[in-house]
Amino acid sequence: MANLIVVNNLKDWQLEIPGIDVVTARDYLLGSDYINSKGTKVFNICRSYRYQSMGYYVSLLASARGHRAFPGISIIQEMKSPNLVRIIAEDLDEDVERTLAPLKSNEFVLSIYFGKNPARRYDELGQRIFKLFLAPLLRASFARRDGRWRIQRIQLISLKDVPEEHFPSIFEFAQGYFSRSIYSKRRRRHAPYDMAILVNPGEIEPPSNEKAIKQFVKSAEKTGFNVDLIDKEDYHRIPEFNALFIRETTSVNHHTFRFAQRAQAEGLVVIDDPESILRCSNKVYLAELMSHNNIPTPRTTVFGREGMEKVAETMEYPLILKEPDSAYSKGVKKVGDNKEFLRTASALLEKSDLIIAQEYMPTEFDWRVGIIDREILFVCRYYMAADHWQIMNWEATGSRRYGKWDSLHIHEAPSQVVKTALRAANLVGDGLYGVDLKTIGRRCYVIEVNDNPNVETGIEDRISRDELYNKIMQVFFERIKKKMAWRS
Repeated sequence: MANLIVVNNLKDWQLEIPGIDVVTARDYLLGSDYINSKGTKVFNICRSYRYQSMGYYVSLLASARGHRAFPGISIIQEMKSPNLVRIIAEDLDEDVERTLAPLKSNEFVLSIYFGKNPARRYDELGQRIFKLFLAPLLRASFARRDGRWRIQRIQLISLKDVPEEHFPSIFEFAQGYFSRSIYSKRRRRHAPYDMAILVNPGEIEPPSNEKAIKQFVKSAEKTGFNVDLIDKEDYHRIPEFNALFIRETTSVNHHTFRFAQRAQAEGLVVIDDPESILRCSNKVYLAELMSHNNIPTPRTTVFGREGMEKVAETMEYPLILKEPDSAYSKGVKKVGDNKEFLRTASALLEKSDLIIAQEYMPTEFDWRVGIIDREILFVCRYYMAADHWQIMNWEATGSRRYGKWDSLHIHEAPSQVVKTALRAANLVGDGLYGVDLKTIGRRCYVIEVNDNPNVETGIEDRISRDELYNKIMQVFFERIKKKMAWRS
């Protein structure tokens, strides 16, 4: 495995580090030595990353060759949008405020060299920024507005942007960085691919319980993956892997979405992919998608503040009000009359310009059909929680929070349920989905399509057991093989 520092001119880098070769951008791009090298890590310290510059092409062609570039081409592109940078870095707000609170000025600039700053008191903040935007040389600008510090800009810099007095620090930090071999984690040699499974150990209601995660790991290793469990602090590690499997509850304004975006940009096979998260997380979108494609749903109306009173007068009660991005029954309210409707809708419209009113369909249970790669994975029935109208009662505790459940063989489920679920999921994509449906008489209605569906030991896997996990991992494996074949 080669580790390269790429510069415009060999005079730009005067430090020799064991195990690191310093090469010019021209030699890397046009020479024959590196075209077919495997497992190469490229630390791009060229003088410019502007579009079609030598530095730009170093990271671009590194991606084409299957090399890991720092910064990667996706980082270079992201840095062109200050708004996107601030969104990616929004999880740092508390660290920024804590670190910069003692400062008297209202503006501050932080230089970050291989994750460190010459003033060591800023190392922790610098390391967190470095992990988000994995590049050897960074500069972050901050401003205090309304009494709180905020990130204004994070940019890539080159050696020509570095003050001369900082060069000894850069060489010191680089030597320490490479000597720690942060990115040389040993992998088991028998497995051809690497998978990250994103989990949140502190999540109250994760989509997969601990036993299921262990089953996923076991199945992945059997299929041909080395597996690492990662969390939100491991954003910087995404380029290490071939696949990302998100087993934390997803949301658009959330690190799970940013993980999915970065993984997709880096060429990983990712489930849930960003498009599926975006589409499934918004019930306004799903309502329009189902209606446009004649998928049967409960009578649904999308409205804003101006149409609120009209909807209140025309809908039958009781009815359901939903936040567009509600999940796990949160943000879903049952209202019994006009007065309760207006009060609840007004509160929901403080968060979103559009919300949903939906016909209330009381049933003993909801169907859940699991689907991956446009094929049925499992079929379950989730019964309503005790003395409650939903399958989960957030106000209850213990066993009363959930209703009973049962799992069926696919052939035992009504064909209409299975066919309708497939039609609905296929409109969203070819990822991993859980389609919720209700049956009333002979009619079947789609309630919603969820990305990131529950897969828990003893429930969704009760019928197919190990085969459920194997099937999911096989989808990952085949998609990676297809990507690799296309590249070659």
